[in-house]
Order: sequence, then C-alpha cells, then structure tokens
Amino acid sequence: MKRTAHLLRGTAAAVTTTFLAALLAAPTAQAAPAARTLHAAPDGDGTSCTVSRPCSTDGARDRARTERDRDVRVLLEGGTYRLDEPLRLGAADSGKDGRTVTWAAAPGARPVFSGGREITGWQRDTGGTWTASVPDGVTPRQLFVDGERAVRARGEACPATVCDATGAGMTGAGATGIADWQRPTDAEAVIRIRWRNYHCRIAGVSGDDMTFAQPCWTNSSAGTDRTGPAWDSTTVDSGRYSGVAFFENAPELLDEPGEFTWNSEARTVTYLPREGEDMRRDQVVTPHTEQLLVLDGAHDVTVSGIGFAYAAYRQPDTDEGYAGTQAGLTLTGATGPVDHAGRYYTKPAAAVTVRGGRRVAIDRAVFRNLGGAGAILEAGTKDSSLTRSAFTDLSSGAVYVGDTEPRPGAELAGERNTIAYNTIHRSGVEYTDSVGIWAGYEAGLTIDHNTLGHLPYSGISVGWGWNQPEAQQSVLRDNAVTGNRITHVMEVAQEQHDGGAIYTQGAQPGTVLSGNYVNRSAFGNTERDGNGIYLDEQSSHILVEKNVITRIGYKWVSNWADYGIGNTARGNWTDTAAPALGGTGSVMTDNLTGLDRLPAAALAVASRAGVQGGPVEQLRTDLARTGTATQSSTDGTATAALASDADTTTDSRTQAEAGAWWQVDLGTKRHVRRIEVWNDASSTTADFDVVTDDRTIHVTGKALRPTVVDLDSRTRTVKIMVRGTGSVALSQVLVHP
Repeated sequence: MKRTAHLLRGTAAAVTTTFLAALLAAPTAQAAPAARTLHAAPDGDGTSCTVSRPCSTDGARDRARTERDRDVRVLLEGGTYRLDEPLRLGAADSGKDGRTVTWAAAPGARPVFSGGREITGWQRDTGGTWTASVPDGVTPRQLFVDGERAVRARGEACPATVCDATGAGMTGAGATGIADWQRPTDAEAVIRIRWRNYHCRIAGVSGDDMTFAQPCWTNSSAGTDRTGPAWDSTTVDSGRYSGVAFFENAPELLDEPGEFTWNSEARTVTYLPREGEDMRRDQVVTPHTEQLLVLDGAHDVTVSGIGFAYAAYRQPDTDEGYAGTQAGLTLTGATGPVDHAGRYYTKPAAAVTVRGGRRVAIDRAVFRNLGGAGAILEAGTKDSSLTRSAFTDLSSGAVYVGDTEPRPGAELAGERNTIAYNTIHRSGVEYTDSVGIWAGYEAGLTIDHNTLGHLPYSGISVGWGWNQPEAQQSVLRDNAVTGNRITHVMEVAQEQHDGGAIYTQGAQPGTVLSGNYVNRSAFGNTERDGNGIYLDEQSSHILVEKNVITRIGYKWVSNWADYGIGNTARGNWTDTAAPALGGTGSVMTDNLTGLDRLPAAALAVASRAGVQGGPVEQLRTDLARTGTATQSSTDGTATAALASDADTTTDSRTQAEAGAWWQVDLGTKRHVRRIEVWNDASSTTADFDVVTDDRTIHVTGKALRPTVVDLDSRTRTVKIMVRGTGSVALSQVLVHP
C-alpha cells in the first residue's frame, strides 16, 4: 500500500511538473476583451451609441458590426420605436468566433417596436360617430383606441337559404340590403366552415348577385386541386356551407359602440366610441408596418425584454383576401402546383421572423395588439428558442415554427427548437382558424410549460401532411409537448370545429405528449367534434402519457384513422371515456376515465402545468351515474343508461313521439344545484324542459355540449322532456349537488 501511494504521488508530481513546464513555455493567454455595450433610443442618431448620445436601432446595428472580437450588447432605452420597415439582422450582425450579440431592454426600460400609425384630427358627426382622415399608404384594417381593439362594423349572420354561395359568387344582395349600400365593394364576407375561415371582399353587385375579389373566391371554392379532395368538402360552395357568419366594413352596419368602418374612396375612418372614450384625447392607432424584426441567417443572437405592437398583415386587404386552409395558413395565388399535402400554403405575416437562424434566442418579449401573428421561426431555423414571452390580442396565431415541406434539405430542416414558458391569451381574434402554437415538419422540438387560454380553435398543433403519399415519410420525430396549461380553447362563439387543445398530424416517432393540463376544450360546443388531444389522420408513433384532460366537448383523446398507427395513451386522467384508438397497433392502458373527482396525483400534475402552475378545476360529483335511467321509448340500442355512463361518445335516444322524455331517478331526494345536458351527435334534442320535483325550466333551441342549468332544487328525479313531438337524444346528463 505504501509503495502504491508513493508511486501515485510520484506520478502526480511528474504530471504537475510537465504541465507547469508546458504552461511556462506557452505564450501568455490574452484575456477576452470586455463586452462592448452600445445604446439606442427612439430619438437616437449618429454613431456614438453611448448613454448620453444613443444611436437609432439601425445605427446601433451598424456600429455593432464593427466589433469583431468581443460580445456585443445593444441596450434599448424605453419608449416607442416607430418603424416604417423592420430592423433586419443577418449573418453580419451575428456573434463571431464564439461571441454573442444581445439586443435587450436597458435596466428598468420598456422599449416597444411599433408598426402603428396614429390617426388624429377626429371630427364629431351627427349620430355620435367620429371621423378622421387617414394618411396616404395606410389602410386601417384594425383600430386600437387607447390599446383596446375596436371591431369592424358587422351585421347579422346570413343563412345559406338567402346567401347561397357557388363557385361564381353568392346571392342575397337584395334580401340583405347590400344592393343598396353606398360602397358594397369596401365590405367583406366572413365565412366559417368546420376548421376553415374565409374573408373575401365583395367585388361587385348586380341585382341579387354578388361577386368577390379574385383569387380569394376561387381559392375558397372547390376544384382548385391545390388542397385535396377532403378540403373540397369544406369550401364556400360545398354542402357544409351554412351561410355567412357576417358581412363587415359597411357604414350601414355601424350601430354598436366600439365599431368602425374604413372608406377607401374618401380615405376616412369612422368610429362609434365606447362609453368613457374621448376621441379628442384618446390615442388611436392602426397597424401599418408588416414586420418589425427580421433575423435572416443570423446566429448567436439574443433578443430580450423588447415589446412588439401594431404590426400589420396586409394580404387580407388585397384581392388575395384570406382563403383559410388550416391553422392560420392560407391558399394564395391565382394558380399553383397540384398538391394535396399542404406544401404550398402561406403563413401569415408576423411581428418577428427568424429565417435560417442558428442559436437565436427571443426571451421576455411582449407581443400585443397585432394585425397578424406574433413570431415565426422558419426556413431551417435550428437550436433556437422563444421563451418567457407574452402574447395577447393578436389577429392571427401567436407562434409558428417550421415549414410545410415534409422532406427539406438539411439546411432547411427545423431542428431542436424550444418554445417554453410563454403566455398566450386571445390570439386568433380576427382569423379564427388560427392556433396558439403551430409547428410544421420539426424534429426535436420542445413545447414546454406554456399557458394558453381563450383561443378560437386548437391550442397547440404539431405536424402536417395528412395521409398524402408525399407526406408519409418526413423529418417529423422526437418532439415533446410537455407541461402545458391549455384552457378555454375552441371557444364556441367562434364556430370553428374539428380540432383539439393539442392537435397532431403525421408520423413522428419518438414524440411525447405528457404532463399537460387541458380543461374546457370545445366546452359548450354545438357539434360533437372538439377534442382534448387529437391525433388526427396519419398521426403515428406518439405517446400520450400522464395528462389531465377534463370538460371536453367530445373525446379526451381521438385517434380515429386506421392509418394513424402505433400510438399509445397510458396513465392519463379524464372525466369521460373514449372509444379505443383506431389506428393499427395503437393501445390504451392504465388510464383513469369517467372520473367525477380528480385524485391527488392528477391534481399535482395539473397544478404544475403552465408558466407558473395554477388552479385546477376540480370535478363535481355526478349523482346521475348512481341513479336509474329510463326513457319514454328506445330507438334501437340507444338505451337510457347511455346518457349516464360517463361517456360523451355514446348516446341515448327515444323514438320521435309526443312528449318524449328521458329521466334519472336518484333513489332519494337530493339537493341539486346544477344539471348539465349534453346533446347527442346529431344535435337532436331541442326546445325542451328540465323538470325536477319542484320546478320546470325551459330551454329554447338546441341543447349544447353541454347546456348548463343552474338551480336550487330538492328532488329525487330529473327529467328531460321535449315540448310537442320530437325525440330526446342525449350523450350525457350530469346532476351535481
């Protein structure tokens, strides 16, 4: 032992001596120069870029290019940077030789890049409206009064029986009064069909007929062969078209406070103020500049603490309009290649765009009051991130990552990007088919601990391509959607369908959806097609594990296609059941379904989800599932018990008859405070009474999923009964104490 120790000591001494000799012989290492700090301000100019003499943003960028041997920090003083064109950063503005370039808010400052143009000189009209001239080159598609979004004046819905759409145009100009409008060609038709959204400007009116701007209308119609056969079933001239959601931007429709119209001929905007607004004092801004920050080929760049506001999205104001395909992407151009896999769809304009970036980090940014999207990372961006940022009041989606080409070259493949700890609230305000976070063909993407709420369509969408041959082999793989909090999505008022809180497409081996809290997706919907986690079409080889999914309009998890293969759902918690995963080789195991109380383990997962965690909606005890269900008659095998089996995918159904009813006997009188009536798949039950032992409550129109009736009753029975002749068909009835 002593000999060994002596040998080790000798060896260590020899190594140390050799190391010291080499160190002494080596030239003296030069310490890295200190980081160069440059300063910019909204009114900055010159080239000094000091605290006392700050530069403009372009000046700071140009000065930073001269610093080649050190880290560079550009500190932005507080205030509004009004941009006529975006700040562009490229390879010349990147970190060099292991160095980094950082653009950040100065300590305590709140810099905001703005694409807005202020509208001033308001004059009061008769009738309470105010009008102002608009500068040349500015088209006010959106208007914000002291930061609050105004609404383009809109009318009522027009059913297909009046506004009958064909590939050539639409009827209804006479019946709606559009034929008598002063400027019908300033107005647009807004149409929602399933998951799609269309905005096309009226091009002309002749009698009862309307034509629309091209190529918007052609791209919104069937037969282009640029979207695929399934898309032709959801076009404006398809059988699923039920009418116009509303027409907008006509002075004849200006009748509600907070609405405005744009007169393209007079170049004026007219606004009806909300209570408390003063047009002589309030700041009125319209988005104008389309992009605010573009990083094209940049690398080793960090952007931190900067706000982005009032960026525009100009395409919908052109004859292209907005021919929505899915998730905020559109079909553009009068012609294009035949394609059924969505490879040539167009993303919206965004306030921040990163193209081909490497190690680009956007952190603690604030995106608000935008006419388009928040941020896009595309064209082969790799090892980049968008973190700890806030998005609110966006016309389109918040974040777009990746592209629509299934097999891009290595340089154009999106890899190892991260979207984490962001808050997204009220995106898709105008283009309601948009999603909170969209990812195309990405590999190694992480979407982690984001909080998303109050969105019109899906929350997070990963993958593309459906079941088309060109998309069956792609770069999609190893993506992780983890720890996100997604609540109040697929909101009913926006009438978008066939989506989910988390939506996927395409085979993506190694992809995991885990630890997410999903609550109230498509809750209160009019159709049975809103899901918690939706493995659509060719979604394959995806693991769905340890998620908490509650209060869903349809299925907690859906994998309906037999060609969506090899998926696994295990260890999840939910308050409903779902049919087995439809894909070949797909399995469900160890899921706790049909819960009427969340256990401690589920509450722990849900409470940790999101940016900072948060409260969890505990489920309410359901008295109906332990009661005895009966009904006035039974249609086929649709027994009464199927409405109290904790499964929103099965239905009870009576024959069509006078006074048809469904009832549950609770066994003894119970104190009932809430009843939820879930309509069946065909929305059969309508104009019905909810009857307890001590009261009757009438519900007009169709039952939703669910219709919620709050009451204070002591009752043994709860009955759902139609007035007149009809059928009672129910997916579920919940009775809460």
